[in-house]
Amino acid sequence: MRTPLKITMRDFPHSEALDAHIRSRVEKLESTFENIVSCHVVVAVPHKHKHQGNQFNVRVELNVPGNEIVVNHDHHEDAYVALRDAFNAVKRQLDDYLHRLNRQTKEHEREFIGHVVQLFPEEGYGFIGRADGDRFYFHRDNLVSPSFEKLKEGDEVKFIENETSERLQAKRVSVGKHHVP
Repeated sequence: MRTPLKITMRDFPHSEALDAHIRSRVEKLESTFENIVSCHVVVAVPHKHKHQGNQFNVRVELNVPGNEIVVNHDHHEDAYVALRDAFNAVKRQLDDYLHRLNRQTKEHEREFIGHVVQLFPEEGYGFIGRADGDRFYFHRDNLVSPSFEKLKEGDEVKFIENETSERLQAKRVSVGKHHVP
């Protein structure tokens, strides 16, 4: 971490055990992502409840390059449970940040346009032709809309290519006028 860890405890006596616990949780975050810029953890007891006991609030401010992760976890009677919950939330947000940073977002499969060139209604399958000449097998179970019985040769369809060891196959086939860039 570029800036030393800052720990603040408010409205209750400083605890070395709690301090050590926070430091170990931050070390775990650093093992996930070593480029953490700074971290500030605030543990507070904002209200003294006579009947319910102390309620701990935890705020974690984690600065990473280009982003700030802030988590507030309010009202738990056990400081360690409040810290656990807050750091688990920080870890989830840090993981999301890393996925975005590494561009590990889900990519959608490329869709193609073709025409139904051959149907075998009794057997429940057919073939789709694409402009480049490739032919794709599809089964009635791969048809999204309409029902297989309403499908006709010549219908324009949108589909996703699925290569198998045996042949080119189409999946998620749908009928209609489609524009695919």
